[in-house]
Amino acid sequence: MTTSVSPDHAWLRESVELATRNVAAGGGPFGAVVVRDGVVLATGTNQVTTALDPTAHAEVVAIRAACRAIDDFRLTGCVLVSSCEPCPLCLSTALWARVDRVVYAADRHDAAAAGFDDREFHALFARPRETWDLPVHRISTGADDAPFRAWLERTDRVDY
Repeated sequence: MTTSVSPDHAWLRESVELATRNVAAGGGPFGAVVVRDGVVLATGTNQVTTALDPTAHAEVVAIRAACRAIDDFRLTGCVLVSSCEPCPLCLSTALWARVDRVVYAADRHDAAAAGFDDREFHALFARPRETWDLPVHRISTGADDAPFRAWLERTDRVDY
């Protein structure tokens, strides 16, 4: 009996294989693929510890590479495929990049069981800021909107 496999499954397997190979190479257990029209534009693996960059999550690395590959900061028409449920950083990056959808294999609970517990970050954003352990405060300079006024005055700006 032959079982057909959706393209999502094939890309998910690729992201899991990327993640597994990255572990063997000394990196974190996360991999991602950006696909448009059935073509892989870019891949990424977690490089947080190897690049000493807390933003070098697999999804962010893949999104950056995909944007460079198509010479655009928008990934409209693309699918972000990840070996694991994206954390809030990666979800935000996907939103800013305007991917059409996100699919993933393992979930946040699987990641937590392996020592990568970002469930607290998912929960944090649902709480009022004044309850956060990290103080985040607005302090007015008196000219807070000057950069935005300058931006709006530019006729050659690229809106995003």
